[in-house]
Amino acid sequence: MTLPQTLLPVLAPLPVLIPLLTAAATLIVGRRPRFQRVVVMVAHIAVVVVCALMLYLADRDGTVAVQVGGWESPIGITIVVDRLSAAMLLVSQIVLLAVAAYGAGQNIGDSKVRQPTSIFWPTYLVLNAGVSMAFLAGDLFNLFVGFEILLVASFVLLTLGATAERIRAGVSYVMVSMVSSLIFLIGIAVVYGATGTLNFAQLAVRMDTVPDGIRQAGYAVLLVAFGIKAAVFPLSNWLPDSYPTAPAPVTAVFAGLLTKVGVYAIVRTQTLLFPDGGFDNLLLIAGLLTMLIGIFGAIAQNDIRRLLSFTLVSHIGYMLFGVGIANKIGLTGAVYYIAHHILVQTALFLVAGLIERQAGSTSLRRVGGMAAASPILAALFLIPALNLGGIPPFSGFIGKVALLQAGAEDGSALAWVLVAGSIVTSLLTLYVMARVWSKAFWRPREQAPDGHLVSATLPSLVEDNTDMLYDERTDPGRLPAMMVLPTAALVAVGIALTVWAGPVLGIADRSAAELQDRGIYISAVLGGSTK
Repeated sequence: MTLPQTLLPVLAPLPVLIPLLTAAATLIVGRRPRFQRVVVMVAHIAVVVVCALMLYLADRDGTVAVQVGGWESPIGITIVVDRLSAAMLLVSQIVLLAVAAYGAGQNIGDSKVRQPTSIFWPTYLVLNAGVSMAFLAGDLFNLFVGFEILLVASFVLLTLGATAERIRAGVSYVMVSMVSSLIFLIGIAVVYGATGTLNFAQLAVRMDTVPDGIRQAGYAVLLVAFGIKAAVFPLSNWLPDSYPTAPAPVTAVFAGLLTKVGVYAIVRTQTLLFPDGGFDNLLLIAGLLTMLIGIFGAIAQNDIRRLLSFTLVSHIGYMLFGVGIANKIGLTGAVYYIAHHILVQTALFLVAGLIERQAGSTSLRRVGGMAAASPILAALFLIPALNLGGIPPFSGFIGKVALLQAGAEDGSALAWVLVAGSIVTSLLTLYVMARVWSKAFWRPREQAPDGHLVSATLPSLVEDNTDMLYDERTDPGRLPAMMVLPTAALVAVGIALTVWAGPVLGIADRSAAELQDRGIYISAVLGGSTK
């Protein structure tokens, strides 16, 4: 049975509406944590199904624009579903579902220690709605609103437990995000002053008539704002200090998704509003520096979470590489690599949470012997670690090959420098992952320099009260199935990205073709209007 074309406009608002309505429901049932978690899981499963249908329909029928409230474009709120936004939505919702299951398994919803847990699930769902809104926004203002929803929810999640360390990290994160938001608003003001509109499709038409200086000034301001969100060097110093202090599920979803929303904004504005290539070289240089500075920072770390935070920054550079090259295969590689990195980076942070739960620390100076203690945990780390390092035949290798091919096809001196930098970064990433593998999993704990400082049976996060996710007990016991299964599921989806690389790359290739042909987006939103 063929799904009707009219179904996509009906589905389009649901990734925002379902989480928001469910957030309200979880507040109502806040005194019944088990029922609250069931409601949350059902909502996330429903959104994953909706997003899968949206991607299928967008890939089959093309771009669809929905005018919320019946207002005609460009006056009202426009939701746009194309292959890129639908793909980002599906991958994001898979990650949000897995992390929600992990959080439920970790019992984050009813911890007995100083934790305002009744607010966790509503806030998590609001974060979900903000992510979806950012991907679906058809204008700059509602993209800004999506970012602000993320900011508010992120601050609450970062500071759960109200420890001094988390409050410091949360305040730092909010200050940086507010600066980014202020810069974004300035960019919106410049663009609106020059064109009289914020609708993406109408902006794409009117930008061609704006003087070069004003157009480039507007894009420069927006790039700075999005660069902070995406943690692009030199605007990335805030990230390694903010993410590692949060609870494991929060850190994982932040690492997997929040920076990618910034990257998505760069991709969308670069291809739709400013396709003249005026900042391509700047993006390439920023991508190269982000790759190298990030991975050098990772090499210097002795804590697994901080190390992963620096690799997160580093691999944002690969995405900028594809966007800056701006040919079709580069955009294809960037889209594929974004999906790959969301899945792999989230899985690695979830594994880090499991390591902390079992060993009491994520410091490489304290942890050891994890392979013997938990072979399952070792396997869950090894697969995404090799994937992140770009070992064939994993999806990381496939995405990097596409980007290297794009650089070779471009043929400029700067493109070849990026090719070389990408290879070096990949090798150094593999070195960093091998270092964690050898020290945390294969070295006996007794040989760790500070291995005697942490009890092998009592998590330090209970001792120093920094995480407060687990009830006090003397034995962490076996790995909870509800924490292991979501992690394993994300690892499996990462493997599926390799096994079905052909179809996934096909969607990424068609997304790149849509991005290069602005007329498709403009026609879907404005119809025959070109004003």
